[in-house]
Amino acid sequence: MSRALCLRRSIHHLLHRRPSQPICTAFPPTKPPILPNHLYPSNPIRTFSTSSPAPASSEAELRRYLGYTALALFCGAATYFSFPFSENAKHKKAQLFRYAPLPEDLHTVSNWSGTHEVQTRNFHQPETLEELEKLVKDADEKKARIRPVGSGLSPNGIGLSRAGMVNLGLMDKVLEVDKEKKTVRVQAGIRVQQLVDGIKEYGLTLQNFASIREQQIGGIIQVGAHGTGARLPPIDEQVISMKLVTPAKGTIEISKDKDPDLFYLARCGLGGLGVVAEVTLQCVEREELVEHTYVTDMNDLKKNHKKLLSENKHVKYLYIPYTDAVVVVTCNPISKWRGPPKFKPKYTKDEAIQHVRDLYKECLEKYRRVAVACRNGEFTASLVDELSFTELRDKLIALDPLNKNHIVRINRAEAEFWRKSEGYRVGWSDEILGFDCGGQQWVSETCFPVGSVSKPSMKDLEYIEDLKQLIEKRRIPAPAPIEQRWTARSRSHMSPASSSTEDEIFSWVGIIMYLPTMDGRQRKDITDEFFHYRRLTQTELWDTYSAYEHWAKIEVPRDKEEQAALQVRLRERFPVDTYNAARKELDPNRIFANNKLEKLFPLSQAA
Repeated sequence: MSRALCLRRSIHHLLHRRPSQPICTAFPPTKPPILPNHLYPSNPIRTFSTSSPAPASSEAELRRYLGYTALALFCGAATYFSFPFSENAKHKKAQLFRYAPLPEDLHTVSNWSGTHEVQTRNFHQPETLEELEKLVKDADEKKARIRPVGSGLSPNGIGLSRAGMVNLGLMDKVLEVDKEKKTVRVQAGIRVQQLVDGIKEYGLTLQNFASIREQQIGGIIQVGAHGTGARLPPIDEQVISMKLVTPAKGTIEISKDKDPDLFYLARCGLGGLGVVAEVTLQCVEREELVEHTYVTDMNDLKKNHKKLLSENKHVKYLYIPYTDAVVVVTCNPISKWRGPPKFKPKYTKDEAIQHVRDLYKECLEKYRRVAVACRNGEFTASLVDELSFTELRDKLIALDPLNKNHIVRINRAEAEFWRKSEGYRVGWSDEILGFDCGGQQWVSETCFPVGSVSKPSMKDLEYIEDLKQLIEKRRIPAPAPIEQRWTARSRSHMSPASSSTEDEIFSWVGIIMYLPTMDGRQRKDITDEFFHYRRLTQTELWDTYSAYEHWAKIEVPRDKEEQAALQVRLRERFPVDTYNAARKELDPNRIFANNKLEKLFPLSQAA
């Protein structure tokens, strides 16, 4: 079903081509892109020798080759007649490189970016609380793992498990709305957009939103997701009670009044303490917002940063590497006295994006001349004109994703696009607060303390300056944007923004590399470069700024020593012993664990 986690049969998609065969970008976007210059052979023309021909083969050699031929024919015939083909299959033509399908009950589940994937025979989607309770009980008795997984949007695939998964995509109802108290009780499998649509008739909405709306409520709170606004906490703070299905204690209801210690631990529980079945959320009145987008530079930003944090309900910055441009986006309720701003944009949408289209056509022609052998379809001006900015950016990056100079040109074009897109727009909060993140991508996002609204430490801007210097010094082909957002603290013990200081605020900074191609070789090269980029930020910035990765974006290193170092670092920030003790108490057979959770929090470390 469309509302459930995207689940597909596992089949082999194979491209049968010679290694030297070039790849070309073509519409539709699923076709692989043109390879950069360095991936093509420098001389595609075969050189033939002009020397005199070699003498004829000897009689012995001729007999040997004839023998090989006869042997091959005999083996082929014997193989054909030895297989018990059915009568109705004998008329079919032979197919080279035909692969047997996987078993009917084996499915492939991947995250949205295609960066993490597992095959499993056990993918459960209960439709009622009773079915979920029975599933958990049976799995615990068999000691069979059923890792809770949401919409599969986490970049690190934190919910995936080869051993088995449980998904609540079919438990997606609004159960109760209290208009007076502004609360809503929902099944945890409901998606954010479904929830917002379901309560808008009551004049209610959520306090804040992440960039997209497709997350399941259970998943978005369990990983500590967030929106932006220095006075607004991460989304887990909106939870006022929850129903947790556990192996050891059955179904328990927890809140700040009922078992508060477990409540604040389980709100951001990473799916390790139980299956979140129902959630009660504190909502706010639905309101229209005015979004203001403009471009500034770092010097001007430093002068106005404190004012921007304190005077805007929602604010975020988008930095563009290798340029001085900073895109500032603020969102605030419409003034009851002044109304929406009257603003006439200087450029139309077509005018704002036309230079990006021109750059794409220019780059496309350049790479076509190099790839003389590319014949996979034709691009037309009309097709290019139909692409959005993020689609154009993906197409441009795909031409040469790791060429720093090429990425710099794209980034400069993006800065110009934002300058021509300055202005205002008005809409409901669930419409305005979203953000087009682009196509498939690798992301790393860190969270670190930056003082308070009244007294910001300015560490947030210092972090960005150090990051941009690192990018330029190491010549990293870093695309835009570097996104920076803020939240208030969370009282959830495992939240990256957890704090006992009431007015403390946190900055969240995300770096990115897009995966605009389905070509396996290119995706591997981009992946390697991204992890080099991420490792540089880790070694040079994270400890300095006390930065910790978002739970949906943390990647577990393969090296054992690095794993051990990560475990030590996590214990310095989070109550790992308390968390592991709760796991042992609620899930003694570890049916909700997966490899990632076990490597981050090995139970042997529990107190």
